[in-house]
Amino acid sequence: MLLVQSPVLFQHQNEDVYLFTLKNSNGLEVSISNLGAIIQSFIVPDNSGKPRDIVLGFDQMEHYIDQSYLESNSYLGAIVGRYANRISNAVFELDSELYPLSSNHPPHQLHGGYEGFDRKVWKPESISGVPDSRLVFSYLSKDGEEGFPGNLRVQISFELKDNNELLMQMEASTDKATPVNLTHHGYFNLNGSGTIEDHFVEIPASFYLGQHSDLVPNGEILAVQDTLYDFRSAKQISRVWDPEKGYDQSFILDKEYGEWGKAAMAYSESSGIKLEVFTDEPTVQFYTGKHLNNTGAKAGANYSAYCGLCFETQHHTNAVNIPDFPSTILRPGEVYRSRTSYKISLH
Repeated sequence: MLLVQSPVLFQHQNEDVYLFTLKNSNGLEVSISNLGAIIQSFIVPDNSGKPRDIVLGFDQMEHYIDQSYLESNSYLGAIVGRYANRISNAVFELDSELYPLSSNHPPHQLHGGYEGFDRKVWKPESISGVPDSRLVFSYLSKDGEEGFPGNLRVQISFELKDNNELLMQMEASTDKATPVNLTHHGYFNLNGSGTIEDHFVEIPASFYLGQHSDLVPNGEILAVQDTLYDFRSAKQISRVWDPEKGYDQSFILDKEYGEWGKAAMAYSESSGIKLEVFTDEPTVQFYTGKHLNNTGAKAGANYSAYCGLCFETQHHTNAVNIPDFPSTILRPGEVYRSRTSYKISLH
């Protein structure tokens, strides 16, 4: 097992930005930056032994702070928070008090606001190559940041195992009651280029969250049976979807709340690469990247609609405004914990 730390790449928000590369004995290589806890590359041998980078991103970390990229709201490979996905009308009520939030996706808040966790420089806390390559970052989200109450201390660890599994574990504590809902926003393309329309996808979920036309959940829980959201068995995306819309939908996983289990699977017949996602979260947001619009990406590529797909494991979207959904409120003395892993094999 090996972990390599780059020299300081540049400074952002007066903090040093690094890139850390985790390697295992099977040829997997994952590069992660303390800028946004971004997974910048995920290199995997395909069915012919050729290495393929299966995540979208940029060759140079500086591009992740380019204004044109930030305005695209792509969140390529980053950790998003303090609250993943949309909070309706950028406001919530907690203990009889209303909290207006920054509205970066009017009239809603998306993925934590104008400067969410994806744009912060995280502090490297621990770096280890034995027995597995492991990396730990921390970040203090101060009281009032993007409108959220409480000083929230967050820690995230990445661990690359010899069974070709990248395990991400997140913890948080607060000094005031506050909503917390974190996720990793990686875009995968198991061919390494082109679109993901030929990918096969499986999501073990019998129900999905109903949503308004602006993609904010409306509180409804709907059955996938006889709909284009039924991925309980593996289906090729291009054979079931509406190509005008793609997918941007939250699925309730068929497992007990808090239980560790499979959230999704995807594979490509072309590369032979299979991705399995495991989590202890109750839902997964399946997004096929309809709104991707990034130029000058890896090897000069331009990303457009459907160049990558996301499996964002998280609590129920907009739960802070829907009392019937499981609570996403963290209180002093409690610890928020979330685990997700990406496991790679050949199909």
